Amino acid sequence: MVESQCPNQGFTMKHRLILTLAVALIGAWSLVLSAKSTASPETAGESVRLRVEVDRAVLPAETTEKAVIKIALDGLRLPRRETRPPVNLALVIDRSGSMNGDKIINAREAALEAVRCLAPDDIVSLIAYDTRVETLVSAQQVGDGRRLAAAIRSIEAGGNTALYGGVTRGAAEVRRYLEDRSYVNRVILLSDGLANVGPSSADELGRLGVSLMKEGISVTTIGLGLGFNEDLMTRLAQRSDGNTYFVEESSDLPRIFAAELGDVLNVVARRVVIEIEFPAGVRPLAFVGRDGVIRGQKAELTLNQLYGGQEKFALVEVEVSPCESGGEREVARARVSYEDANSRRSATLTAKRTVQFSASRTVVVESADHRVQADYAANVMAVAKDEAVTLVDSNRRDAAAIVIRKRAEELSKMAATYSNNAVRAVAAAAAPEADRVEKEGLGNAERKAYRAESAQVKSQQNSGLSQP
Repeated sequence: MVESQCPNQGFTMKHRLILTLAVALIGAWSLVLSAKSTASPETAGESVRLRVEVDRAVLPAETTEKAVIKIALDGLRLPRRETRPPVNLALVIDRSGSMNGDKIINAREAALEAVRCLAPDDIVSLIAYDTRVETLVSAQQVGDGRRLAAAIRSIEAGGNTALYGGVTRGAAEVRRYLEDRSYVNRVILLSDGLANVGPSSADELGRLGVSLMKEGISVTTIGLGLGFNEDLMTRLAQRSDGNTYFVEESSDLPRIFAAELGDVLNVVARRVVIEIEFPAGVRPLAFVGRDGVIRGQKAELTLNQLYGGQEKFALVEVEVSPCESGGEREVARARVSYEDANSRRSATLTAKRTVQFSASRTVVVESADHRVQADYAANVMAVAKDEAVTLVDSNRRDAAAIVIRKRAEELSKMAATYSNNAVRAVAAAAAPEADRVEKEGLGNAERKAYRAESAQVKSQQNSGLSQP
């Protein structure tokens, strides 16, 4: 038995400081410029902090300019383990024939690790599936964990893969306690094979994910080895606002389960709705990385949960109409509503952001927020990798390489203009990727890594494998 790897209740909180701008001399007089982000007194709540940021605090005057707005939510660390909300967790384990050997042994150990991390009053159910789906332990309190442990150790491999049925059974067990709004509801799905019993397409699993998210249930998917369908697994996780993992070696499973429990046990906010309003003169173009909705001058995005000690954000590209040098304009106003996971009280945060305009290129460059630019670069490249996978699947490796190169060139120019080393690193890593895709395409492992890494970047997920 491996040493327990139960995570702490939350990761180190990432504090963000607003960039202080230098005083720039224009002609014989000076102009002091600063980023302006104003917020209501509620912006730093008990569980969540809201920030509205922009890639540059000063935009070029007298020209139509594209900018990137970042709506950031910081989940504040839970103070004590005993104050966290209880968990309503369904463990759904693939026991098909391909899981035989070390895979099923490590899967059992990972599930045991999850049980060790839970409190006696947390709710857990255990579902195993192959050709058929079986509820080994119905939803109930963990207690001393003995019954759960015995059921986990009894799981043996054999049969086909009724993945859809496993997820729906897990969700059914979670629903037993869904009316009690104190619980954090999660399904953790482990599979190493293709879904070959029941619904099996990415679209079908994606629709299931959307439906479960509306109920407040997220599904985390863990794809093991090289035989599972990564499109299906990432779609299910993304559409339900769950995490997704690609684990090539089964020996990493206990660590992955521990990392996932670190999130599940540290939820500070649920049913998070981000609404963004853009004033006249600012036209929202698209979300970058996330599937938000834009209607006219308003944009909206929903998250199922927010974790303590972590940052979640949405990036929106906007087009800003011309303004004279020395002018100032509000570019975005955000409203975030959520349910505090501890108190179960509803809360609302508001914040807005203004930018200034200058005819001085130096002033514009010095006003850059390098972190926002780096987040934008990472998400742009994540989207490019998803596009590349689709193109390679269509035997268009040259087109896939062009997509990656084009984004890399755009980011290289941004890095050079704003002396942004983080953006430069993203662009530099993409160039050889494009060459390799053009010459070799994407092997099975590379394709799975592309899908998983892209999903993790876009949802600001820690991969788990980087944990010591």
